Amino acid sequence: MTQRVELATVLDRLAVDGLITDYAVTVDDGDWEGYRELFTADGRADYTSAGGIEGEAGAVADWLAESLRGFPARQHLIVNRRVRFEVLERDTGDVARVQADYVNPMATAGADGGSAVPDFVCGGRYAFGLVRTADGWRLRHVAVREKWRRLP
Repeated sequence: MTQRVELATVLDRLAVDGLITDYAVTVDDGDWEGYRELFTADGRADYTSAGGIEGEAGAVADWLAESLRGFPARQHLIVNRRVRFEVLERDTGDVARVQADYVNPMATAGADGGSAVPDFVCGGRYAFGLVRTADGWRLRHVAVREKWRRLP
């Protein structure tokens, strides 16, 4: 592998990592327009294993906005990111697959309306499908595979 190819791969890995971080931050901050912008036009998300829905990213964003309204404090910790680049139309590296584990503590509003100590925690694994677009890396598919949850 040449140094130029190695550098391009490192830059792609950083961009992919940034996109996964943006995903977590938009959900935690309730930035549903930002969430939609992370996806391709045909992007989809699947939250069925966590009791949610599967569908087009915009519809899923609407569902998340409503579902997470009762949890004003939330924090997605996405770790153990395994990135694999694949081939699309004979060009190497136009598609990426990311497998990553998550822990997601959330809290309902405290008695005074402010945040409380997390009273709902879940964990599992994400499967992200990404594609390189003219605007950079975007999510084509996100699937949540919840493995456990702790309720109050």
